[in-house]
Amino acid sequence: MTNLLISGGHPLTGRCQVPGDKSISHRAVMFAAIANGVSNVRGFLDGGDCFATIEVMRGLGVKVEERSSTELVIYGQGFDGLQEPSDFLNCGNSGTTVRLMTGLLAGQKFTSFITGTPQIRRRPMARIVKPLRQMGANIVGRQDGNYCPLGVGGGGLRGFDYVLPVPAPKSRVVFC
Repeated sequence: MTNLLISGGHPLTGRCQVPGDKSISHRAVMFAAIANGVSNVRGFLDGGDCFATIEVMRGLGVKVEERSSTELVIYGQGFDGLQEPSDFLNCGNSGTTVRLMTGLLAGQKFTSFITGTPQIRRRPMARIVKPLRQMGANIVGRQDGNYCPLGVGGGGLRGFDYVLPVPAPKSRVVFC
């Protein structure tokens, strides 16, 4: 066995920038859109899924300025300030956008229609549709709302206890 001893040297210094996180980028756009006032988002992930979320929010009347591919300025409308879209909200190939936006739209007082690419239209949505319906959302779609496009009529949601249908023991989520 050979021993190797390393000593001396100088500390490593410098800066490094990590790429944005997809999950956080989606949520940052959505939260900023329903906040009151202007939000600056830095470190946004420059990717198609995240830009699909921006386009959906624009379809709901939210102004989003792209200062660069990773910096945004979002002019929040407040939760009740989103506008009924005049067209389908296209989530592209982003399953995260479809699922998160369906929940957000379920709380609005208007009807909207959400869709995506052929691949997205083949992905099951029952796991989000079922609890949203139990909360009072009116959701229609192909095969009883299991596939996009989905029509989402929201407003008047109520909280409840929901047991997740997963193998984890006693998984429970409380929706308030």
